[in-house]
This record gives sequence, structure tokens and C-alpha cells, in this order.
Amino acid sequence: MNLKIYTSYLLLLTALTTSEVSANDAIQAMPLSQLEARRDVIKAELAQLATFSLRSGVGSNGYRSAPHLALDNTKWIEIDLGKMVPIDLIVVVPTLVRDSKDGYIADGFPTEFRILAGTSDDRQKQTLIASFNESDQLLPRIAPVLVPTEGLNASWIRIEASRVPKRVIDGKYALQLSEIFVFEGNTNWALRRPVASSEPISPLISPWSARYLTDGATPYFMDAATGDKGIAFINAVGAADQPSFTIDLGEVQTISQINLHAVDQSDTVPQGFLGDFGIPHHFKIEGAMESDYSDAVTLLEAEHQSIYDIGPIMSWNTPATACRYVRLTALKPYIFNNGVHKGTRIGFAEIELLSNGRNIALGKQVSSNFYVESEQRPLSRLTDGLNFYGHILSIRSWMEQLARRHNLETELPLITAELEKRYARQKANLNRLTWLAAILTVGIALTILIERLMRQRQVAQIKQRLAADLHDELGANVHSMGMLSDLADDADSAEELQSLHKEIWDLSQRTGTAVRYCTNMLEAEGLYLGLIEDMERAAQRITVSYQHDFSAEGSELTKQLRPRTQIDLFLFYKECLINICRHSNATQLTTRIIAESNTILLTVCDNGQGIQKIPASLERRARLMRGQIKLETPIEGGTTIQLKLKIRRNWLARLLSSRA
Repeated sequence: MNLKIYTSYLLLLTALTTSEVSANDAIQAMPLSQLEARRDVIKAELAQLATFSLRSGVGSNGYRSAPHLALDNTKWIEIDLGKMVPIDLIVVVPTLVRDSKDGYIADGFPTEFRILAGTSDDRQKQTLIASFNESDQLLPRIAPVLVPTEGLNASWIRIEASRVPKRVIDGKYALQLSEIFVFEGNTNWALRRPVASSEPISPLISPWSARYLTDGATPYFMDAATGDKGIAFINAVGAADQPSFTIDLGEVQTISQINLHAVDQSDTVPQGFLGDFGIPHHFKIEGAMESDYSDAVTLLEAEHQSIYDIGPIMSWNTPATACRYVRLTALKPYIFNNGVHKGTRIGFAEIELLSNGRNIALGKQVSSNFYVESEQRPLSRLTDGLNFYGHILSIRSWMEQLARRHNLETELPLITAELEKRYARQKANLNRLTWLAAILTVGIALTILIERLMRQRQVAQIKQRLAADLHDELGANVHSMGMLSDLADDADSAEELQSLHKEIWDLSQRTGTAVRYCTNMLEAEGLYLGLIEDMERAAQRITVSYQHDFSAEGSELTKQLRPRTQIDLFLFYKECLINICRHSNATQLTTRIIAESNTILLTVCDNGQGIQKIPASLERRARLMRGQIKLETPIEGGTTIQLKLKIRRNWLARLLSSRA
């Protein structure tokens, strides 16, 4: 990965993870589509990153300080790099323990610490590389912490911890770290370099030692996300007293680092054997230009004192040496003894020979002094670039991928939680919309039904009003013309006959107008000129042969009535007169109309034979006006019909009246 790109992305992730509140704020501000895209990108990237496969069995744990009861107790460790070297990345690997509640956790990892660097020439001059405290929220984690240091040159690195948490085992305060890498490219300058600390280093053999802080061993198995499972090479029992491998590089190459990958400790749970299976107790690695090793140069000679010196990956920096052939010889091989078979065994998952961080042994031909080629475990397994989990990565790339996985796995739950919240909100909104749509559907259906019923009612009312208007207007006019015709037959003079003919002509004209506008009499111009005047005129025509007493009070208020109300009241009155003339056999009648601010009271009395029931035509007209009709038959005889009507005045007429 390009260092600048990596550094910038690391800073971005640090900004996201240093404050949970700010990270949540940033996530909450993202639109839904961006959240979904980010989730998918994270999942796709996680599938390509190395995973956390944690070691088990026996091995070194790293560095542990003496325990203290005080929380604030500054402790430091310092790595001597031996010379001034360029540094672009420091990796701090935590010590892991099993916790009954939280599973694997970092134990003794400092919550407040700083990383310093300097040169041996001037110990007083030092550079602060980075400092961390609880606000950086490095914990909880099982992943390494990456600290970019582009442009730094130093000969020593120091970590000063001013505050550490309680360790799991006894609740005391102690600084614990598994490994520290100091990289320049793929070269780890801290590899197997001496370590000093703020406390004396114990010489006892123990999984806790300062020298294990730079032995290259971590609490993880290298579990890359890519590549097929590789099978380690292991020889048959007792093949040779000092078995050896030879790798032909094909051409002269410069070797500066050697990585030996131990045989996997079986895929069973628990594991079938210790982690040192097939690893020589004492071995030597030589390089040469000639195939007979007449010019051999020793690149490395190592002897482990205990099982703690063995790990899944054992690394050494070597002096840069040019050679074509490399030979590994087991001076003191591993002795296998299961009670039946006893003898030497040697085996590795991979032998890496690095030149400038590149494995130049990959895919090269391997030979041995003991091995007979077989299909099950060919010697090519030693240089196939695979381990038990897949592809073998560079140590730096491995650490970067684990740190990247930690950052993504920290971010993913926040995004997932926000998405679930958004989806729940969407579901709730959808449910509301569904209910709203159902309510709207029912409302629309009810509206259509009500509108249809109202239209049917309007049609019925129109029919009813049309029938009433025709009956009341035309019936009264026809009756009046009949009476005027009878009077014309008995006329005593030409002038009286001419006057009666004119009355009949006027009524016929009015009747014609009423017929033309029978659907809406409001449109008939000149048909209704004024309520009181029309009522008096109609009374004169219809009751021409009766004694009629007509009086009106508050006639000005009647002008403020709605036109439709005036027409209905006039037609009601005409129908009253027609019924009296046709059925009562009366000779006298009285009309009283009283208009007050809120009501109009119309009373029509006659001295006829009386009736027991209000005529249907009058009830119909009263209903159209929403008025109250009452029938009385006094003891002395006759009939009284009374209509009480609440005034719904014309607002325009009322306005004009108020201004006047």
C-alpha cells in the first residue's frame, strides 16, 4: 500500500474512531444511499483483509512490567536500533488474554502513553512521535496500533506509559505489550534488537521477557483472506542425523532477512502437538555462490533455549549477503518419539529469503540430503508461498490489514445500527402511509357515496321544488283567471270588463313567465318585484270576492331576505289563499305578516268551515323553507294557519341597508 495513501486513510479512520459521538454525528449526517454504499464497501473490503486467528498452545507473551497498586506509575521501554535508520511506521501489538465476559481483550495496554525517538549521539534531543490518552479510544481492541512516522530517522525508540489499566489476572496495574515493529518499508529494524526498561529485566526463563518484545512473534496466526490452504513439509522419521535443505535461487541475489514458518500445530481442537514440531533445536543457514558450498558464508546460526523461543513465524535480519545457493542444516534436529517410532524430524510450512522485503525464494527449487520425492509432501511446499490459511503476506502488510480490519469492524456496527434505525423509521412511515392510504381510500369512497346521495337528494329536492313552484304559482294563476273570467261575465260596464280582461292578460303573461323559468324562478325578471307588494296584489286577485284584511309590520326587514326565501314565502301565501277559496266556503279572511330581527310570522285566518289537517302543498313549501307551520281551528269556527320562519337575510341587502 502506498505510504501516503495509507497515512491519509489512517488519519481519516482515526478521526472517525477517536470520538464515538463525532463518528455517530458523521454517520447520522450521511444520506441513506451513502450509508448503504459505505456498508457494502466495508463488507467487500473486509472479505479481502486478513482475519484475527489467535494463537494457542505454548509460546512467548511479550513484555510485562512489575505490578503496582497505583494507577499512575510511569513505565518505559526502549529499543536500541543499533544505528541511525529511516522509519516510516511503528506498530504496537497488544498482549491478549481470555476474559470470561468479553472474550479476547488487550491486557495491560496503556491508556495514556507517548512514543519518543532519538539518536545515540544526543540523548537529550528527542522527538515526540505520537501521544495517546483515553479520548483516543484505542481500547477495546485486539488489533495492533499503527503509528505512521514519515520522514523520521532515529537510532532508538521509547514508549513511555503514564497510565495503564488493571490487568485481568490480579487487578494490579502493569504494562504489557506483545511486540513492537519499527518499519522502513518491509524491513523491521527492531527485530531481535536489545530492549531496556524502567525496571530490571529478569534472567529467568519465562514467557514474559523484554527480548520477546522484538522477537517478531505476535499473538496471531497469519490468516490471509486469499489463497488456498497450504500443507507444511515434514520428513519421515529418522531420515538423517543432520537433515538439510538447499534452495537454488537461480541467480545471485542479496539476502537481508530470513523468515521460517513453523509447521501448523494440526487443525484439531485441542492441538495435536507443540508448536516446536519439526523445528531443529540448533540450526545453521549458509549462503554460497558455488553449489558445493566451497565458498559458504554463514547467514544465521540459531539455537532455542525453550519452547518460548518458537513461534508460528521466526524472523531474523541478516547482514546483506549476495549468494545463489542457500542451505539450512539442522545441527541438533528435533527428535520425534511416540513410543513406537523414534528419530529425527524436520519440517517447515515455508522458508522465506527476503531481499528488500521481497521473498526471492518463492517458487524456487528445493533439494535435500535425505528426501525421496513423493506426491503427498513434495519439497516445493517449502517455497510455495502458502501456509495453513492461504497466502503468506509480508509482516507489514499483515499488521496493516489487521489494523484496517479493526477500524472497519468498529465502523460497521455504527453504520448497521444507523441503517436499522433508518429502516425502522421507513417501515413506520410506510405503515403510516399504508394506513393513511387506507383511510383516504375509505374517505374517497365515502365522499363519492355521500356526493351521490347528495346529488340524488338534490335531484329529489329539485323535483319537489319544481312541482311545488308549478303547483303554487300556476295553480294560483289559473284559479285567479277563472275567477276573473266569472267576474267578466257579470261585468256591468265596458270599463269594468276591460279592466278584468287586462287582469286576465297580466296573469296569463305572468303564468307564461313562470312556466319559462319554472326550473329557477330567481332568473325571471319582473316576476317578483317585492314581497309585501306581491302578496297584496295576489290577495286582491285571488280574494276579489272576499272581505280581506291585510296588514304587514317590519316590511323593510323582508327586503333583506334571500330572493329564494321571498319567493317561497310568497308562493306559500298564495297557496294558503287558493286553499281558502277552494275548500273553506269562507267570506272573510285576515292576513298578518310580522317581520322582526330574527323571525317572520305569517298568519292567515278565515271564517270558513275549518279543516283538520294541514294541506300537503303547504307542508311541502314550509319544509322547503325550513319553517314551522301550525294549524288552529277556533271554537267560533274558521281556520288559522301560522308559519314561523327564521330569517336568513341576504348579506348584500343587509350591507346596503346598514350603509343607508
